Amino acid sequence: MRVAGTVRIPGDKSITHRALLLAALARGSSHIGGALTSLDARSSARVLRRLGAEVSPLREGSVVVVRGRGRFSRPAEVLDCGNSGTTTRLLLGLLSGHRFSTTLTGDASLRRRPMRRVSAPLAEMGARFTEHRGDGLPLTVRGGVLRPLRYAMPVSSAQIKSSLLLAGLAGGVEVSLLEPHGRSRDHTERLLRAFGYGVTECDGWIGFRPGGRLEPFELQVPGDPSSAAFLVGAAVLAEAGELRIAGVGVNPTRTGFLAVLARMGARIAVEEPTIHFGEPVADLVVGPAGLRATEIYAGEIPGLIDEIPLLAVVASRASGTTAFRQVGELRIKESDRLGLIAANLRAVGTRAEVAGDDLLVTGGDAPPRGVVQTAADHRLAMAFAVLGTLPGARVRLDDLACAAVSYPRFPETLRGIARRAR
Repeated sequence: MRVAGTVRIPGDKSITHRALLLAALARGSSHIGGALTSLDARSSARVLRRLGAEVSPLREGSVVVVRGRGRFSRPAEVLDCGNSGTTTRLLLGLLSGHRFSTTLTGDASLRRRPMRRVSAPLAEMGARFTEHRGDGLPLTVRGGVLRPLRYAMPVSSAQIKSSLLLAGLAGGVEVSLLEPHGRSRDHTERLLRAFGYGVTECDGWIGFRPGGRLEPFELQVPGDPSSAAFLVGAAVLAEAGELRIAGVGVNPTRTGFLAVLARMGARIAVEEPTIHFGEPVADLVVGPAGLRATEIYAGEIPGLIDEIPLLAVVASRASGTTAFRQVGELRIKESDRLGLIAANLRAVGTRAEVAGDDLLVTGGDAPPRGVVQTAADHRLAMAFAVLGTLPGARVRLDDLACAAVSYPRFPETLRGIARRAR
């Protein structure tokens, strides 16, 4: 298989969520170009409409117009966040600063994901929570007057961090947070700085001070590096060719996977760099290369947690054994990603094992063949779809439609860049 061409990928999911939420809180009309139109993004738009904001339909290629009222209104019904953990956890922070009760729920997968890691520090700030089924959803939050927070986070997580920073925004109070292992993505901090809020970083502590002003804005969302990762992986594993992925966000808290691939021997160039709304953007130019195993350390994991399924697939074709250290957080994603990555790699003929919280993958060159159980997890499905592009591969996925959670039209894009070598 060879790759060829130039592609643009859907807008960044993390930035789309945050832009929609902040636009809904601003008083007036904001315009968001390049917004992701996936199921998760639609979940954010849907719940924001029920909180009183006007949000135009999310359509590919169109500008989303959000008319906010400066505050949320009490919703008349339970807010269904679909499959989106980002929607849920960030909203919990914002709703903690509003003086009414709201119940959030989601699909079967989201209802199983832990929420106390967010609700516990929010309760320290003064919000009140009622659990309906233990540590998960549905969950009722009653907001009110909030207190400042100084908090050492138990894990490095952009969702926890962003929820607490946004609670500080909604409640008008200072927040200081310590991330324990590595630095998670910092899109929330960059957006808040763009609005004039004081966001500081010192010795691992992140500080938020009120005092900015949330005004309507115009924002062009860059391409999502987590979505780009699957195309990068396909190009790295190809037999020949070169692929350009245009307009990708290259925020350094999101590109850890590129550094890992470079250590493995991948040929990747970052070209045409620019900055928009505090976010670095560039083209990625990728071609095939011989790959060798590497070790991915615990401190790197927060910056590439979503790309581990793809990196594990790439590792399955590298010489040697690749070790992913301290990746137990994968067990509480949309699925038990840790267990499923290993099980599915074994199902297609690769040596893979879970040792405590580590994942070990030994590469080989036999064509992958077998049936992959995705558990409707979009990132697992896309990673193993990439494996299916290899010469001689016979990889059958039980579900690829779930890719629409984050990457609409992924199957068509993957087919479009892949050309069978002659």
